[in-house]
Amino acid sequence: MIPEQWAPPCNSQCTHKYAALMQIPWRVFCKKGCDADGETWDECIGECDEICYKDPVLKDRQWSAYIDRSPGSASYSEDCFRACVAGCSYKFEIPPEKIKQVHSRPPKPPPEEKPRPPSCPPNSNPIVRDEVPSTSA
Repeated sequence: MIPEQWAPPCNSQCTHKYAALMQIPWRVFCKKGCDADGETWDECIGECDEICYKDPVLKDRQWSAYIDRSPGSASYSEDCFRACVAGCSYKFEIPPEKIKQVHSRPPKPPPEEKPRPPSCPPNSNPIVRDEVPSTSA
């Protein structure tokens, strides 16, 4: 048995499509589309959305999306989504015309920056030097 026959047909197509060294990460995401648990085309696309686009983990902290984001930056998320959709299309034998109709979700606008309160509020009752004991505990 030759190595190409060891992988399922969908994964072999992903490997063939993303064969270049620079495309290895997209091969992985294509294979995630092949291996998605969804029973339908729409469920598979939904899983690609979950895999490739992550919401910020900490509320109102846009940077925290990178903690849990699979591929990295927003442009990588788009490439990841395209690769994952390719895997779904191989899995469900979807024609290329329908793949072109699939759109990823638009990037979310960054959250509004709220003014930060001062870290130490001004003390309304300053300590008078006479009230502080001069010995240590």
